[in-house]
Amino acid sequence: MAQDKETELTRVPSGIEGLDTILRGGFFEGGLYIVQGEPGSGKTILANQICAHHVNKGGKAIYATLLSESHARLMQQLRTMSFFDESAVPERLVFLSALSALEDRGLSGLLDLLRREMMGRRATTMVLDGFLAAEASASTERDFKKFVHELQGHAIAAGCTVFLLTNGSDRPSRPERTMVDGIFVLQRQNFDARSERSLEILKFRASSYLEGRHSFTITGDGLVVYPRIESRFAWPSRYDEAPFSRVTSGIGSLDQKMGEGVPATSTTVAFGPPGIGKTTLGLHWFSAEPDVPSLFFGFFESPERLLRKADALGLPTRSLLQAGKHHVIWQPATEHDFDALGARLLDAVHRTGARRLVVDGLGGFMASVISPQRISKYFAALSNELRVRGVTTLYTSESREFLGAPVELPIANISSLIENLIVLRFVELQSSVRRLISVVKMRDSDFDPALREFKISDQGLTVLDPVFGAEGLMTGFAHER
Repeated sequence: MAQDKETELTRVPSGIEGLDTILRGGFFEGGLYIVQGEPGSGKTILANQICAHHVNKGGKAIYATLLSESHARLMQQLRTMSFFDESAVPERLVFLSALSALEDRGLSGLLDLLRREMMGRRATTMVLDGFLAAEASASTERDFKKFVHELQGHAIAAGCTVFLLTNGSDRPSRPERTMVDGIFVLQRQNFDARSERSLEILKFRASSYLEGRHSFTITGDGLVVYPRIESRFAWPSRYDEAPFSRVTSGIGSLDQKMGEGVPATSTTVAFGPPGIGKTTLGLHWFSAEPDVPSLFFGFFESPERLLRKADALGLPTRSLLQAGKHHVIWQPATEHDFDALGARLLDAVHRTGARRLVVDGLGGFMASVISPQRISKYFAALSNELRVRGVTTLYTSESREFLGAPVELPIANISSLIENLIVLRFVELQSSVRRLISVVKMRDSDFDPALREFKISDQGLTVLDPVFGAEGLMTGFAHER
């Protein structure tokens, strides 16, 4: 009995990395799965992408259609997808019309055709597109349940994984939903002027999976699925060794305020109004250690504009990029998917081996979020994952007001997500606007909380002496004592 419990079912990867992550490895051989979604939700592309991957790995697949688009039309569309290999048709990938069998002999005729093709061609993956037409042909609910039951038996006997595509209904009492091994729902929802595609698993037998809705996009490469960051990294991917050492911020005078630098693998936020010098601080951070792989993940300035700014500050950023250990990734602050951004960032960290990271700025992430209630958990998971990967991170974050507003951080409970907080502010003093910097928080570390003026010149950012002889500095409108 114990040996039986240890026996594992054979996984069948979909070939879609994000989906296989959600499924913790893929579907199961011989399983029967419903893929449900309204027209245009992406069911056909998903199913063909799974077939193409399966065929590419040496398997054989059948794509059977009922009341759906013609094969000629389907082939026209598939030729635009990079995953589709037309040379696999018809030896390894067969497109089969099953409508005549259903119309002539009902469900029994359809079942005979699917069984005969499955066994005769030794198919290991099968898609039935238009499953709703099969249900409509059933005389009774019992007949339809019998059809699903017998199709499942043939799939298990042949070791063939079967996908049933349907527009379907969310009514949980539908008979087929209690019998199949998994139910996958594809949706497309509008949010003001934006729309988002999502995938949700309602049922998946014999395995745990990442629950909730996960976003996806459709590209020329097919579906690209992005598991929710806070679900995928609910626990970090590795043990947190929590080493303690100091690394430089890239600004010696700022390091002195922070006890000779920031703790390694910690997360820091630099918060301040537009034009205060957050990106300048980020460039110092990015350029601080020539031999340490570093990543600048920005939204607001293209790489060349960023390099021109670094040149004007006297920073060696351009030569560091040429040396190959430092990398800049830019995405315009337009329209992005929240989870795609997180996946892109973590992929870039992995690809470059980055140990220092600048995210300039948090506003680029915030503009992409559709569900604000996700924000704090999302960044908690992202920050935890970066820490265990040995990355020392600086986020820049922009305040809304230019002068005189109270400090209001953009994320609720941000103090629980970050170790260090640096606040930069403009202040009016003696008929001029000056820049101030203050270290407000450093977890488990001593620091100098004094308000200090700083300047930006062709020598970069320099922190000056504490400001004495004035009051009301943090209000933005100071006055002499």
